[in-house]
Amino acid sequence: MTALAYPMPLCVAPMMDWTDRHCRFFFRQLSRHTLLYTEMVTTGAVLHGKRDRLLGFSPAEHPVALQLGGSEPAELAASARIGEEWGYDEINLNVGCPSDRVQSGRFGACLMAEPDLVARGVAAMREAVRIPVTVKSRIAIDDMEEWSTLEDFVRRVSAAGCTRFIIHARKAWLKGLSPKENRDVPPLRYDLVYRLKAEFPHLDISLNGGVKTLDAAAEHLPHVDGVMMGRAPYETPYLLADADRRFFGGTGAPPTRHAVVDAMLPYIEAQRSQGAPLGAITRHMLGLFQGLPGARAWRRHLSENAHEDGAGPEVVVAAAAKVPREAGLQAVA
Repeated sequence: MTALAYPMPLCVAPMMDWTDRHCRFFFRQLSRHTLLYTEMVTTGAVLHGKRDRLLGFSPAEHPVALQLGGSEPAELAASARIGEEWGYDEINLNVGCPSDRVQSGRFGACLMAEPDLVARGVAAMREAVRIPVTVKSRIAIDDMEEWSTLEDFVRRVSAAGCTRFIIHARKAWLKGLSPKENRDVPPLRYDLVYRLKAEFPHLDISLNGGVKTLDAAAEHLPHVDGVMMGRAPYETPYLLADADRRFFGGTGAPPTRHAVVDAMLPYIEAQRSQGAPLGAITRHMLGLFQGLPGARAWRRHLSENAHEDGAGPEVVVAAAAKVPREAGLQAVA
């Protein structure tokens, strides 16, 4: 467990089917300090599921936060306690996911209409654990007025003791838009997140949504405490390689792309020995050489060979050999 130092200038968003333990270990080879998040895990899964599979992670992933989905305070408290016992550095409550499945379970973005319930959940979790309890939300849902909804939500939930909010700067439409459309269609309102920080200066406010480069993240930081990036680092992961220098006071040179591959090989060997399929790990690495000569050959070799019986680190070594080492030294994307 790591004692987190807030504000946290950069973190990578929790993303279903993407930010699993293999993805996070890979990201950690690029940035030592960027805060990483699990996929959302429901309280029911934490309390009744296979915890080794759901919650297990490598100590090398620190700092890492567990994102919970749920709304019943006692279940949230029990799940947060388990997360702390497993060694997570932060517990985050999902109040932003707009999918039908999430709504039917009475969690995710629909909870923006129930700030007092969220506040009770936060209070219960804070009483149960010593690590930080944070909330990730939208700015509003459906026909609710954006600023008044956001301001009221944060005021009520912060009164329960939450001091860190990550705001996806879009409204969520629970009816009429798919989860994918909800990531792109509603307009971004960065101005409202900036205003939130101005009116709640004592709170730690991070901005999420549409941030595609480290330069863009840096442009937001005069107005908020931190930035959460999502799809961009997943699709072009090497952009994280300069994060430590730019945002965390790092002085060393970013790792080369080939050095990142080399660092992954012992992990791949260990995970294969425990039964993890190679493809479950390498699918997160496909974008490492994005934009460089040989990147297509790297992706093709992994895609065609990682799922073969017995495939191991040698497949990754052979794929990396298709990218000239001098190309892998090119600057951060």
